[in-house]
Amino acid sequence: MQTDRQSDGQSDRQSDRQSVALGERFERALAYAAQLHRQQRRKVTGVPYISHLLGVAALVIEDGGCEDSAISALLHDAVEDQGGLETLAAIRLQFGKQVADWVWACTEPPRRDGQSWRSHKTAYLEQVRQAPPEVRRIILADKLHNGLSLLANLSLAGPSIWDDFSGTKADIGWFYQACCQLFPETDWMAKQLRVVRQALEDSQHEFSVIPTLSR
Repeated sequence: MQTDRQSDGQSDRQSDRQSVALGERFERALAYAAQLHRQQRRKVTGVPYISHLLGVAALVIEDGGCEDSAISALLHDAVEDQGGLETLAAIRLQFGKQVADWVWACTEPPRRDGQSWRSHKTAYLEQVRQAPPEVRRIILADKLHNGLSLLANLSLAGPSIWDDFSGTKADIGWFYQACCQLFPETDWMAKQLRVVRQALEDSQHEFSVIPTLSR
């Protein structure tokens, strides 16, 4: 049975969706993201990388994210993939401190020399756990869109897709299991992420123990 708190939460989320307004700043961010990532391609399919950024932004908007959230979703990989701190400074100048702070909070730090893939990802998971709600929404949308793309690529190209990733297929399965721990089961995107994780598990049967995150 649905509780009053769940009902109130759903009403608030619906109100958030209906109040979202995207203006000239979002249009500028869309053009800027397309410019930054113009030469970048998605793994396996080779489609323009902007397809991923649009997918993440769409999920954030559908979840009721504000304009700054939508802009941050478009730019969530900009610092990591396209220019580092110089790009972060440009984002702050063009779109304000809040967008820059959220993009920075979404940015996965580089892997240190000698650091294992899983150790690197465990540190990133802790970063996600400590992030503010708007950032966690963007990251959840990012992981969901990436997971859906993984499933599509498996369907198109089969197990050979794992050769395009720095982590093994078992590593990636472990990572998705860990991501599912970070988000409440009541969140619709988190529910979809769990469906994706299960589908990935069914496709490979090589997942191992998930990390225990501090609380």
